[in-house]
Amino acid sequence: MHDTLPLLRATDFPAPCRNPLTTLQVNLGYRCNQSCLHCHVNAGPRRTEMMDDTHIELIPRVLAARGVQRLDLTGGAPELHPRFRWLVTAARALGVKVIDRCNLTILSEPGFEDLAEFLAGQGVEVVASLPCYLEDNVDAQRGKGVYGRSIAGLKRLNGLGYGQPGSSLNLHLVYNPGGPSLPPEQAGLEAAYKHELLMRHGIVFNRLYTLTNMPILRFGSTLVSKGQFGDYLALLKQNFCPANLEQVMCRDLISVDWRGSLFDCDFNQQLGLAMQGEGGARSNLTDLLANDFADTPIRVADHCYGCTAGQGSSCGGALGETMTERAA
Repeated sequence: MHDTLPLLRATDFPAPCRNPLTTLQVNLGYRCNQSCLHCHVNAGPRRTEMMDDTHIELIPRVLAARGVQRLDLTGGAPELHPRFRWLVTAARALGVKVIDRCNLTILSEPGFEDLAEFLAGQGVEVVASLPCYLEDNVDAQRGKGVYGRSIAGLKRLNGLGYGQPGSSLNLHLVYNPGGPSLPPEQAGLEAAYKHELLMRHGIVFNRLYTLTNMPILRFGSTLVSKGQFGDYLALLKQNFCPANLEQVMCRDLISVDWRGSLFDCDFNQQLGLAMQGEGGARSNLTDLLANDFADTPIRVADHCYGCTAGQGSSCGGALGETMTERAA
């Protein structure tokens, strides 16, 4: 696989500073039951990295010490971590909102038959990957049979109240372009998703998040192999929107990898661009017990143009939509 960091490190991207921490995003490990082309963490069934018990048990202490509002759990498939349910329960007991970035097919894996009921019982917000409402497109990007299992998972979540009008159980879907292009306008695509999924399968959901593919790891390597890396990076730069700098997720989010190291975002995590403490040492989850790193500069490289191009992109979708949701 091609290393894209040398192609991204030299940058003129304007580095913003951090605001007070509101969201702790934790990557519990890279093991996943799927291997998707666009995956920026290179997750898959053969990955073995998992967060250890010491760091898992430190997370609730950090949430309480920093008054964190949201715990965003990701992977791989975060549900594959053996302490996933313990961590969710501990965070919810503190009154922290928990987000599970779910690939939907995990709901039908052996041993996870009661996972949907657990998520609903804990009031966990589900952010589910569904790159298209058409079967051929999904299976081409994520593997044969993924679409059918994803639809079954959505129906199951709907049956528990997720995405239903008047329900407190939020179900959001995630769209990634299938290739080196910017996502379409989020509101229009959301309307199309809602119409097609309702008409085809009777499925409802709350919001659609459109995410820009980052030129790193598996997707970035594919671009290099196809000779498309330079053109894609130029596309991101040509569509740079300075106003998005005020809304990028790294301003109030800290990403934690499976070893407990801290990063300004999940993308920096995959590139190894760690947050640095005093003396330039790599920062760790333990450092958050006493410091939220507010007013410190964010590490940037050319991939940051992906979050600021066009309508913008974040873990909550298009940036204008993200800010509206936070204000609600």
